[in-house]
Parts: sequence; C-alpha cells; structure tokens
Amino acid sequence: MLIYLDNCCFNRPFDDQKQIRIHIETEAKLFIQGKVLADEFQLAWSFILDYENAANPFPERKETIANWKKRAAIDTDETKILLDMARQLNIKGIKAKDSLHIASSIVMQCDYFITTNLFLIKKLANFEKINVVSPIDFINCLK
Repeated sequence: MLIYLDNCCFNRPFDDQKQIRIHIETEAKLFIQGKVLADEFQLAWSFILDYENAANPFPERKETIANWKKRAAIDTDETKILLDMARQLNIKGIKAKDSLHIASSIVMQCDYFITTNLFLIKKLANFEKINVVSPIDFINCLK
C-alpha cells in the first residue's frame, strides 16, 4: 500500500502533546511510520514536502523529517500534469500548498493521503481520486 503523509502530519509529533487529539494523532502517525520502516507500507514523497520542510525554522525537526525521504519508495517532481491538477483543486477552495500535496499523491497513485488538516479531511471526505484521512482514521481502515 502506497501512502502519502503531508507536512502537517510529519510535524505532528512536534506539536503540543497536552491536547488529546494531537497526542492520539501523533501516536497513530508514529505507528504508521513504524509500518513504513517494517516495509508494510510504502511511503511517497514530493517536491512540495521538500519545499515546505526546507522552510522549517527548527533544525532538529527539519532533519528528522528530511530523513524520511530516504525511506520513500517513490518521489515526484513538479510536472505540468501535477500543476494543472493542483490548480483545479485550488479553484475548489483548497490552499495552494495543500493542492500540490494532494495532486502529488494522486499523480503517484497513492492509496491514501494522510493529514492532520481537518479542513482537508472534511472538504475531501468523498473525493473520488484518493482517500483523504487522518492518521487515526487510516489505522481504523486497516484490516
């Protein structure tokens, strides 16, 4: 199974863990990454992950996240098809960077787009091109 974790998902362990939702999402995200390390899931990576992570002002976070690129089974650069798809998502009310993440995951034919962004999860709940879920919902989908 090919999965895509967006930047907010990768950053979740660095958020304030006193909030129960954040703590549970962190545990779910770490569980998913453990499955990537065990080769049970394949990780997809994109240029927009590189771009956003490069802007991370915290060196430890930046390095920790960048190291996951080495685990990626597939990586995509910016392409015309991807940018066109992102523009269409942007027209539908998805922010530019989020549109690039989602378009990247679709172009790479990922099975799931995993995010902690509640707006995206709600907005794309019935999206036909990819399953958009939280780390918790992803784990609940597993059999």
